[in-house]
Amino acid sequence: MSVSVKKLILITGMSGSGKTTLADMFREDGFSVLTMGDVIRGLAAERGLEPTPEVLGSIARGIREELGDTAVAVKCVERLRDVEEPVVVIDGIRSLAEVDVFRESFEGLLVAVHASPGIRYERLRGRGRSDDPQDFSTFRERDLRELGFSLGWAISLADHMIVNEGTLENFGGLYKGLLERLEVG
Repeated sequence: MSVSVKKLILITGMSGSGKTTLADMFREDGFSVLTMGDVIRGLAAERGLEPTPEVLGSIARGIREELGDTAVAVKCVERLRDVEEPVVVIDGIRSLAEVDVFRESFEGLLVAVHASPGIRYERLRGRGRSDDPQDFSTFRERDLRELGFSLGWAISLADHMIVNEGTLENFGGLYKGLLERLEVG
């Protein structure tokens, strides 16, 4: 079967930086978006499990223990083989190894979204998800854990960087500029 996806836009960044907001902007403009976390949620659904943070964390650890650190990226590549769109956005890159998995099969541009820790912490506290940190110490521990997966390398070696420290309207303008640079929209 031939691969119909020509280009991937791979989004990386620390929690609360605006990765999903950026992916949503692409989606609103008609791009297909695959969220890496959806692979884990899909596995939970296939197994008939409630998608609690504990269950999803257990599945994520288990798949990585069984199939390696790039297991989620490999599962995403399998799903992408059936996608017809010429450009697909991937939300949630956590390491350069994952980037390599995507780039082995497709052309991929890595986009990093950055925001300072204080801004990210306030955003996470305001969004109200069950896995969001309740205090700065927990937030910092999460950052250090994610950086331990080589997330920092992915951010620092991105092809494009957006610094998201302003308003949503400002971020929208940065998105439009990114679209022009990517030459996909």
